[in-house]
Amino acid sequence: MRSISKTVALCGLLASVAAGIGVGLRSAPAGEAVSRGLKGTIRVSGAWALYPMMARWADEFQKINPKVRIDVSAGGAGKGAADALSGMVDIGMVSRDIHPEEVKKGGYGVPVVKDAVLATANSANPAAKQLRAQGVKRATFASLWIEEKPLTWGQVVGNSRVTDKVRVYTRSDACGAADTWAKYLGKAQEDLKGVAVYGDPGVAEAVRKDKFGIGYNNLNYAYDLNTGRPLPGILVVPIDINGNGKLDKAESFYDTNAAVLKAIASGVYPSPPARDLFLLTKGRPKGITRDFILWILKDGQKNVGQAGYIQLPKQKLTKSIALVK
Repeated sequence: MRSISKTVALCGLLASVAAGIGVGLRSAPAGEAVSRGLKGTIRVSGAWALYPMMARWADEFQKINPKVRIDVSAGGAGKGAADALSGMVDIGMVSRDIHPEEVKKGGYGVPVVKDAVLATANSANPAAKQLRAQGVKRATFASLWIEEKPLTWGQVVGNSRVTDKVRVYTRSDACGAADTWAKYLGKAQEDLKGVAVYGDPGVAEAVRKDKFGIGYNNLNYAYDLNTGRPLPGILVVPIDINGNGKLDKAESFYDTNAAVLKAIASGVYPSPPARDLFLLTKGRPKGITRDFILWILKDGQKNVGQAGYIQLPKQKLTKSIALVK
């Protein structure tokens, strides 16, 4: 595992942070952690979904605590949970609900922020115009990932002239994105069909290279956070939420990550695939790990919108703070 300043994301798709939408919350007094003279190392691993946010938090915390080193690596929510429970790391990043069996092993989960999983396709898709205009129904997504129906893109959008077959991609690693997408479709990750690809960057790259491909990605791997637009080569596939076969004005918010963040924060985008992201420790956090998590829940919240995430509702955030204190 390497220092966060040296960690390199797969495929070059781990974008920098852009302005987003956040729910206002008064921060704790600046420098609260500095006054204690913190020092030591905090090891973090886990969810790709939370990695960009954790990278930002780690950088900011180390600026005010120069004697603290934070090592961060991504590898999926399952790895983060397993690493935390085995003592390999101090904090596991988990982009799904904490499983009961993890709690039985001493897992202590604290929600810290919110984001969502999005369907992604190639921007050169032969049905791209119709996909943008009408979206895709939940039942059609289920036909592709759960029922493994050999659909054409014409069947997806209702255009018989498009006969190209849909190629479906899923995740090979135990991860929150797959868990959340499967939950949206009423199933579990092991029920998802498709070509299995490792990691968020891997799925995004597979779709970018496949004109007929469809996958799912965490929000920060679907959008270029410098421009606020979908990554080059990526079409973010809208969800036809009410299933009426067209994208109504209230459902049309995919042009920018800021618009998607607003839809998630307001509850317009369904949950799942919107979800809370957690930090998991073996037992109640203590020492500098506790100090870091408390800082995340207080001062660190000012970085959430800037990093392309959504703050938890104030009441839930207050509960998270109580869990750590």
